[in-house]
Amino acid sequence: MKRLKLLRRWFKLRFGYARLACLALLVGFAALRVLDPAPIEEIRVRIFDGFQRIDPRKKTARPVTIVDIDEKSMEKLGQWPWPRTRIADLVAELTRLGAVVIAFDVVFSEPDRLNPDVAADTFRNLDEETRARLRALPSNDQIFADAISASRVVLGESGLPEELTAPDKTLPVTGLAMLGEEPQQFMFDFPGLLRNVGVLEHAAAGRGLFTINPERDGIVRRVPMIMQAQGLTMPSLTFEMLRVATGSGTILIKAEKAGIKSLAIKGFQIPTDNNGQLWVHFARNDSSLYVPAINVLDRTVAPDKVAGKLVLIGTSAVGLNDIKTTPVSRAMPGVEIHAQVLESALTGSVISQPIYGIVVEFTTALLFGLLVIAFAPLFGPITLVALGAVFASALIGTSWYFYSQHRLLIDFTYPLMSTTAIYLTLIFSSFVRELQQRKQIRTAFSQYMSPALVAQLAQSPEKLVLGGEEREMTIMFSDMRGFTSISETYKNDPQGLTALMNRFLTPLTNAILGRKGTIDKYMGDAIMAFWNAPLDDKEHQLNACEAALDMLERVDTLNQEREREAQEQGRPFIPLNVGVGLNTGTCVVGNMGSDVRFDYSVFGDSVNLASRLEGQSKEYGFPIIVGSRTALAVKDKFAILELDFIMVKGKKEPEVIYAIAGREDTAQSGRFQRLRNLTIEMLACYRGRDWDGALAAIERGRRTDDARSLELLYKLYEARIRLYQENPPPEDWDGAFALLTK
Repeated sequence: MKRLKLLRRWFKLRFGYARLACLALLVGFAALRVLDPAPIEEIRVRIFDGFQRIDPRKKTARPVTIVDIDEKSMEKLGQWPWPRTRIADLVAELTRLGAVVIAFDVVFSEPDRLNPDVAADTFRNLDEETRARLRALPSNDQIFADAISASRVVLGESGLPEELTAPDKTLPVTGLAMLGEEPQQFMFDFPGLLRNVGVLEHAAAGRGLFTINPERDGIVRRVPMIMQAQGLTMPSLTFEMLRVATGSGTILIKAEKAGIKSLAIKGFQIPTDNNGQLWVHFARNDSSLYVPAINVLDRTVAPDKVAGKLVLIGTSAVGLNDIKTTPVSRAMPGVEIHAQVLESALTGSVISQPIYGIVVEFTTALLFGLLVIAFAPLFGPITLVALGAVFASALIGTSWYFYSQHRLLIDFTYPLMSTTAIYLTLIFSSFVRELQQRKQIRTAFSQYMSPALVAQLAQSPEKLVLGGEEREMTIMFSDMRGFTSISETYKNDPQGLTALMNRFLTPLTNAILGRKGTIDKYMGDAIMAFWNAPLDDKEHQLNACEAALDMLERVDTLNQEREREAQEQGRPFIPLNVGVGLNTGTCVVGNMGSDVRFDYSVFGDSVNLASRLEGQSKEYGFPIIVGSRTALAVKDKFAILELDFIMVKGKKEPEVIYAIAGREDTAQSGRFQRLRNLTIEMLACYRGRDWDGALAAIERGRRTDDARSLELLYKLYEARIRLYQENPPPEDWDGAFALLTK
C-alpha cells in the first residue's frame, strides 16, 4: 500500500491526472472516428460542402446535354408519361443528330397504356375488323424498342426499399469483374428493383440505376457508382453510359479490406469511397445544359447541342418531384446531378476521399494530441491561444491545399476536435486546480491576513513562494502588560478570562490586518505579525508603525468601555496595557513545519530582535520600541526618540533602539522637540562618560516634562550612571549596554 501511495504521488507530481484523462480522450476520439456516428460524419461533410461552395468545379467542356421534359414541352405535348411512339421519335431524332449515348433518367416499368391492342380491348363501338387491325399493329413498346436497338441507349432503373415482384432472371445485366476483396459487402443494398418492360430491356445497350440517395441532412454529395438491388450488382446510370460510350464489355471493381477503391472501364478509372460512391465535384447550376424535348421533336434544336454528346433525358419540372439539394444549390434537378457526374469523369475533374485519408487523420490527431498533452501545461494562456490558432490554421490550410490542388478530401475536423477537446480539458483542469489553489490560499491566509490581501493573493498565487523565501520584512511582537495579575482575578472564572482575551486580541488583530499586516501566530496574550509577505509592501515599516499606534488607540478605547462596565457592575477596574516591539531586517518566510502540518511563518535574527525589543518596552517606559532600520525608514513620519545603544542577549552586535511617541503632529510639537533635544544631550554626555552632564540633562528634562512621560527612562539612566560612577566601564566602552534578560 505504501509503494502504491508513493507511486500515485509520483505520478501526480510528474505526469498529472489531467494528462492521463487527456490520453483517455485521445483514445476515445480515435474510437469515435472509427465508429463515425452521424453527428461526426455530418460535421465532416459540412466542411467539404464549404470547400465546394468556395471553389466549385470550373467547366472546361460541355460533353453532356440534357433533353428536358419541362413545363413547356408538357404544355404542348400533353402530360407525362407520353406515348412510347413519341419517345421513340425523340430517340430517333437524337440518334440522327449524332448523340453518342442516350440515357433515360426515367423508368418504363409498365407497358404503354396507349398500345394498339389495349385500345382494341378498351375502345367501345368498334367493329371486329377494326379491333383485329388494331391488334395486328406493332405495340408502342415495340416501336420504342426498335428505336432503342437502332441507337445506343441506356435505360434507367430504380432501387426500391422493398421487393415488389420476383426478379426476372431472363433480363440482361451488365458484365462485372472483381479485383481484390468481395465488393458486394460494401455496396448499398436495395431490397427491391424497378426495371423496364422486357422488350425495352433486351433492346437497350445498357442499363443502370439512377437512384440518388440524399444523406441524412437531405443533401446530395455522393452518388453510388455500383449498387446491389434485389440480389443483382448494378452500375449507376452514368457509369453505364461511360461503359457503353467506350465500348467496354465489363466493369472492373477494385476493392480492399477497407472497402471499394475504384471502378474501371476502358480508358476510365473513377475513385470511390468505401461504399462505391463518387464524391460529386459540383459546378453551379448550368441552364445551358438543357434542351426542351419539344425543340428536339420539332427539329428546332441546334445540331451542335446534340452531336458528339452524351444525352440524358429527364425532367426539371417541379411537379415530377425530381429536385435535389446539393452543396452548391438548393434546387438542382436529379438529371443535372447525373450530368455533373459525367462532366467530372469526362473532364478528369473528380474529387475523392482516399482510403489512406483516415490514416493521415489518425496520425495527425495522435501527433498533435501528444504534443498538446506534453507541452500545453508549460505555456501561458496567450501563447496557448496563439499556438492553437496556428495549429487550426495549419490543419485547415492543409485540408484546403489537398482539395484545391489535388481534389482530395482530407478531413481536418477529427484531429481538430480531438486536439481541442484535449486542450479544453487541460484548460479546465488548470482552472479547477487554480480554484482549489485559491481556496487553499484563502483558507490558509484568511486567519492572519486582511480579506483584501487574501483576495489579492488568491488572484495572483504566483506571488506566494512556498517553502521559504528570503526578503526584507518588518516584524512585530506585542504583549499584554501585567497579564499574570489580571489572570489571577479570573482564577474562578476561566470563561471570563477567555472572553477578555478575545476582546483584547480582536482590536489588536484588526489594527494589524487593517495596515496590510500578516498574523503569524497568537501566543496566549501575545501576537506575532509581519509585513511585506506574502505580498510585497513597499511601505512595510510605515504600515507596521501605524498599526502599532492604532493598537494603542484601540486598547485605550477598550479600557474606557471596560472602566464604564466595571463602574456599572461595582467591581474593580484593572486597565489593559500593551507593549510592542518592531524591527526591520532580512528574514526567511514561507511554509514551515512538517509534511503533516505546517504554517506560513518567518524566522531569522531580525525576528529575535523584535521579540527582545517588545520585552524591553516596560523597562524604558514606552509602549512602542523599534530597531534602528525601522526608525530610520519612518523618521519623517513619526515622533521618533532615541532610547539606547544595547547589546541584546544572544547577539554579538549592539543595536540603537528608538521609541515611537506619536505621529507627525506630535513630532512637530514644541514640547516633544525640547524633550528630544534634552534626551540627545543626555545620551551624548552618557556615552562620553560625562556623568554629571548627563544627570544635569535629566533634571532639566524633568522640569520641562510636566507629564513626566520620560520618568522611567530617566530613572533607568540614573541607576546606570551611579553604577558607572562606582565602577567605571572599560576604556574601549562604546556606550552599549548589555541586557541581561530577554
